[in-house]
Amino acid sequence: MTDQTAQGGLNAVAEAAKQAPGRGLPPVHLWNPEHCGDIDIVIRADGVWMHEGSPIGRKELVRLFSTVLRKDPDGYHLVTPVEKMRITVEDLPFRAVAVARDGEDLVFTTDVGDEARAGTAHPVVVETDPATGEPAPRIHVRGDLWARIARPVFYELVEMADEADGRLMLRSGRTTFSLGATA
Repeated sequence: MTDQTAQGGLNAVAEAAKQAPGRGLPPVHLWNPEHCGDIDIVIRADGVWMHEGSPIGRKELVRLFSTVLRKDPDGYHLVTPVEKMRITVEDLPFRAVAVARDGEDLVFTTDVGDEARAGTAHPVVVETDPATGEPAPRIHVRGDLWARIARPVFYELVEMADEADGRLMLRSGRTTFSLGATA
């Protein structure tokens, strides 16, 4: 993709994202444009969005791009009604950087301002690396997009959890999630 094409693609993505009223999300799940190439945007494992090797410094622009992000079987894409451009995601596209109780529910906030209320629609999943034993917690955000739960937030969850049958169990609403085996 040429620099001029990439710049045009970024402008189209920004314009499509602006069509969502308020903090709502554009209906990317309804858009089926042709794939028009890759764009040099990388979401690093630490959650930093990069364009052509430099961090995207404006939070508003990252938020805008995040609203038109979609995961398809062939990878992550920024999608507009007329364009679909593949990007690189090193781990998961979002980070869950805060958690708060709202009554019986746990509400997670991501690094791009999305909220996910843990429950059956937004499960918390903790996989454990078999070699290191390190937990890799995540929460479902929307579509097929997930947020890696930041280490300090995971520590908060562990503090909230109850032990049952050798496992740390966390409740949000009417759903219970396992955080892993007790040490």
